[in-house]
Amino acid sequence: MIYWEGFYCPHLVFKKIKCMAYILKTLNSWFWWENIWMPINCTWADFVDRDGLVFPKPHQLYATIPYAFVLLIIRFFCERYVAIPLAKALGIKNVRRVKPQPNPVLESYFRECSRHPSQSEIQGLAKKCNCTVHLVEKWFRRRRNLEIPTVLRKFREAFWRFSFYLTSSIVGFIFLYDKPWFYDIWQTWVGYPFQTLLPSQYWYYMAEIGFYWSLLFTLGIDIKRKDFMAHVVHHLAAIGLMSGSWCGNYVRLGTLVIFVHDTADFWLEAAKMFNYAHWEKTCNILFIIFSIAFFITRIILFPFWILRATLYLPTYYSTTPVIAYFLFNGMLLTLQGLHLYWGYLIYKILKRFVFLKDLKDDRSDEEEEDSVTDTEEESTKNGSKSSSGSSKHLLSGSHH
Repeated sequence: MIYWEGFYCPHLVFKKIKCMAYILKTLNSWFWWENIWMPINCTWADFVDRDGLVFPKPHQLYATIPYAFVLLIIRFFCERYVAIPLAKALGIKNVRRVKPQPNPVLESYFRECSRHPSQSEIQGLAKKCNCTVHLVEKWFRRRRNLEIPTVLRKFREAFWRFSFYLTSSIVGFIFLYDKPWFYDIWQTWVGYPFQTLLPSQYWYYMAEIGFYWSLLFTLGIDIKRKDFMAHVVHHLAAIGLMSGSWCGNYVRLGTLVIFVHDTADFWLEAAKMFNYAHWEKTCNILFIIFSIAFFITRIILFPFWILRATLYLPTYYSTTPVIAYFLFNGMLLTLQGLHLYWGYLIYKILKRFVFLKDLKDDRSDEEEEDSVTDTEEESTKNGSKSSSGSSKHLLSGSHH
């Protein structure tokens, strides 16, 4: 509320709202300025459907949000009724973690100081809690394990991604195999910007953008790895690229970019699933296939086929590139930077596999074995009950 000399002033509120509306209108007109999105002598009025030509419309992108929620519902049922039975068939059990006894002192230290205290720090905490060093070590071990997702949860997430990427790759090939620009990259610019939108292109885009929205929505609950920020940048860049290419009618190139990315990813997710099931030979074979597919699609085809079409070929059709040319290519080059980063990680894993026969993923944490048995825990709890009141208060109580 806005007051003047103790009185409410409606006209000042109205003036402020009008000012904000003007600012938003100005920003909107700047964002949709024709010189940003399309060649010279073209306006948005030219993209009205006519004579059998259908053009992509920016407002259609709003539909990707509800599509994302539809995919989340499909994911829920897919994981619950397909992934879990498949995991059980492969021998993956739903192991329940043993939770450590409630201890405010150790919990506070775990959250605020360190998850891996040194031996001297453990001894100090043991004295503070009036318990054994062995019990403190066990408490931290079990507490760290609670932060690590179970193998079944990892399998479910990998299965969902595998299912989507495999489906997208198959459907993408069906959509693209009879298109001339799938074989001749020059065809992506023939007739631009007045290229009609095909129904297959519409659904390909909506599903793909909706999928990356769904991944963003679940970032807080999905498994977090060491390359978490790289995934955030990748998802945002992917949504920005696809949305921008939709608005600028770069749909032919966009479908090629989507196809090049998805055809390698499902091999990785398949390798992860068999790794979680301890099918080592199958996992190794699938990871090698993924590595070959990744280097062919991301390190060779993407820069020398896709980027060549976006950086070099447009100069044959226009001597004055629009602003979108620099924006899109900037995001594509960012994407290529991520490819090089992930390519380096894959190279390190392959190098270790060749020399050490080990395909461990450095991005994930592994669960620590709990060397303290439940019987020993009970005896420790019983012993602590006969100790001082401080130990009784810290180490006993109800479970979480």
